Amino acid sequence: MSAAQAAIKPTVALVVAIKQSTSIRELKTIQAHIVRAGLAHDTFLTGKLMESAALTQKGHIAYAHGIFSQTHHPNVLMWNTLIRGYSLSDSPIKAVSLYRDMHLGGISPNSFSFRFVLKACCKLLRLCEGEQLYAQILKLGFESEPDVVNVLLKLLAVCGRIEDASKMFDEMPQRNKGSWSAIVSGYAQNDCSSEALSLFRQMLEEGVEVDGFTLASVVGVCGDISALDLGKWLHSYIDREGIELDVVLGTSLVVMYSKCGSLDDALKVFEGMRERDVTAWSAMIGGYAIHGYGKKALQVFDAMKRAKVKPNCVTFTSVLCACSHAGLIEEGSRYFDAMALEYGISPQMEHYGCMVDLYCRAGLVSRAHEFVQKMPIEPNAALWRTLLTACKTYGYKELGEQISEEILELEPHSGRNYVLVSNVYASLGRWSSVSKVRRLMKDKKAKKEHGCSSIEVDFVVHQFVMGDETHPEIKEIYDMLDGMAKKLKKEGYVATTIDVLHDIDEEEKEQALSLHSERLALAYGLLRLPEDSPIRVVKNLRVCIDCHSVIKLISAAYKREITVRDRVRFHHFREGKCSCNDYW
Repeated sequence: MSAAQAAIKPTVALVVAIKQSTSIRELKTIQAHIVRAGLAHDTFLTGKLMESAALTQKGHIAYAHGIFSQTHHPNVLMWNTLIRGYSLSDSPIKAVSLYRDMHLGGISPNSFSFRFVLKACCKLLRLCEGEQLYAQILKLGFESEPDVVNVLLKLLAVCGRIEDASKMFDEMPQRNKGSWSAIVSGYAQNDCSSEALSLFRQMLEEGVEVDGFTLASVVGVCGDISALDLGKWLHSYIDREGIELDVVLGTSLVVMYSKCGSLDDALKVFEGMRERDVTAWSAMIGGYAIHGYGKKALQVFDAMKRAKVKPNCVTFTSVLCACSHAGLIEEGSRYFDAMALEYGISPQMEHYGCMVDLYCRAGLVSRAHEFVQKMPIEPNAALWRTLLTACKTYGYKELGEQISEEILELEPHSGRNYVLVSNVYASLGRWSSVSKVRRLMKDKKAKKEHGCSSIEVDFVVHQFVMGDETHPEIKEIYDMLDGMAKKLKKEGYVATTIDVLHDIDEEEKEQALSLHSERLALAYGLLRLPEDSPIRVVKNLRVCIDCHSVIKLISAAYKREITVRDRVRFHHFREGKCSCNDYW
């Protein structure tokens, strides 16, 4: 046996030992053997040690960095291992710093170097560094490497530059499934639902392999636009193709079904998941919360604690939201206190907002205001809007005027603030103040958010705005609206015009209400969906009091199950009643 062959044997044995190691303690023992064997300068062995610590046994990146620091001349593989490890860690900024050190040290990066440091930039949303890296990629000729360009696509998308990402995708000489995944997910992240779905269909038509990450993004789009039929098709596609339902894809299905109003399906997926992390549990709690099933949400939270899964900030947002929608005041207060006392989680703005919402829904406006005044952080405009809406609802005139001034000063260019404040003045009959606020809104060029409702029929999502005349079947829709109005009159319907806060007569107010976007969507559902099929409508704003009353009557008169998802929560209408019990 030659000397070279003899030297290989201990090296191979040590590599096998490194691969089989299951703890940092074992790695340190192996490192001691390497040093005693005089192999401390073997970059192959030390590289394997680093790889195991930084990647296989995640969480030991500091140990890997220590090995790296003791290596006299680390090669590019060792640099890449450490950059990759930090890109996956909670300190991705160190990956960027290491790449800079590598570049300044004269070590030539390869395609892996760029992939790993760009992933860190995605986590950090550092587009500036990404553009600098792209210049180096072009200089070194890696622009034709799909895996490098894919991460660039992702970086552009997560930083909101979806048009640039799309252009880069179109110009790619070679695309792989990662390229398609990056652009589809990019459109999904930027609320470009139709583009994401269109590209996904194209992806299927071209026979590109679809991975779980892409499916999770598309399933998420279905939830956002409440496309339940399409979401169910995707679920069946996942089952048919034998795609692994990991925790990410499973959670996306739970969220999709919850957002589409099908809690039974959400629960079925959740209970069928082999692994449930804090995100999955929080999703199920959140699903019950937005549907108004507060006690069921808290039961899931209790089950989560029994499963020894530690809740996080998102979990408590869902728990407090559940308490708010169900009027569970004592429970909400107790869980809010438990965040810091039992779990060491400092409440954030969203948690304070949930508590204010909890008190306001229950009519405890003074208690809500007192809570705001004692907050350790400065309240934001969303929180003030919650309190101002309650002041309008429960007649706290002086406090409402005080908050109106506060909210306009805090966000002088938000159209929704001016609309809310003018509505408060209108409810008091102070039309001169309404005119003043409207003029101020015009001067500040603040844009009002218009109501929009959608409904899915035969895998197509139809959208409507108030008084819409653009839909190709608009004549039939308006005929159906007339039929609905006649039926409602027979049921003794009288319009509730409190939400129409214009200085016009009651007849004009009633006419304005009848053309609300959710009624147009509902009329289309009655026209085109089978009689035994539930009607699901999504609205971007809060449903008004009159429309809520009308839909209750329609559910009884037409014997239909109707679900409406508005900005705040779900309403399930059946036999003239709503699941919210008018507590919303």
